[in-house]
Amino acid sequence: MACKKYGVSIDTIQKAQILIKEYINLTPVIHSTTLNSLSRKTLFFKSECFQKSGAFKFRGAANAVFSLQEEQAAKGVVTHSSGNHAAALSLAAQLRGIPSYVVIPNTAPKCKVANVKRYGGIVRFSEPTMQSREETAIRVLQETGAVLVPSSNDVRIISGQGTLSLEFLDQAPELDTLIVPISGGGLLSGVAIGAKSKNPAIRVLGAEPKGADDAAQSKACGRLVSLSHTNTIADGLRASMGDITWPIVRDLVDDIITVNDEEILQAMRYSYEILKVAVEPSAAIGLAAVLSDNFKKHPC
Repeated sequence: MACKKYGVSIDTIQKAQILIKEYINLTPVIHSTTLNSLSRKTLFFKSECFQKSGAFKFRGAANAVFSLQEEQAAKGVVTHSSGNHAAALSLAAQLRGIPSYVVIPNTAPKCKVANVKRYGGIVRFSEPTMQSREETAIRVLQETGAVLVPSSNDVRIISGQGTLSLEFLDQAPELDTLIVPISGGGLLSGVAIGAKSKNPAIRVLGAEPKGADDAAQSKACGRLVSLSHTNTIADGLRASMGDITWPIVRDLVDDIITVNDEEILQAMRYSYEILKVAVEPSAAIGLAAVLSDNFKKHPC
């Protein structure tokens, strides 16, 4: 499966894997006989909460930053984000020794702002609207000449996130189904291309909150759907797909499983009480999906 028509392919993912190998953590795969019994499946948890900066986002950010030519990198990188991408890009830039400019809504939690600053990110505040975030980022680009690095809809980001699937299948080659959270679609797109290139028979499913189910709606009607309002505890899964991620999700992702916030909260409790791992709602949605009634429509 070449997937060259998407701009992302197994080749770009393998190149990313080589480029970022010395910077990322090889994250563990966790098992639980208790959760296997609850789900009636054999589960494997790829624990990217132990990745540098605390999330899988560092893979894509590192690939984007370290793939820049010297003259590009010298002026730094810029993004607008209040979450894991902001921290990941700041850390990747710090490791390369270049500046990072992060546009953050002025309503963002102080802990998230502090996390970006901890990794050396230069914070610029905006109003809490997408228009204000984008306009502020453009001004920073004009002032600094820095390179824009989006959080999801970017070939470099998608290729970096896709390294997770190659690593995971090396650790657990018996996997026949992957369940991946979806927001902007960078992770799900990269995983779908990487996993299906390595094992064409593998199923790749997205997991999404019912209160932010634009991906499920898009898959159902065959066109990209944008939501004017989202309402979910999984604040990291409120973004929308773009013109790069949507075609990959449309063509290569087998289905999207939606779950409600109560199911996400229960999955968080199981993760903490059984796996002894504390995760945010967006990270618990995979477990919520596999335990949900909706997943029973997709028997392994």
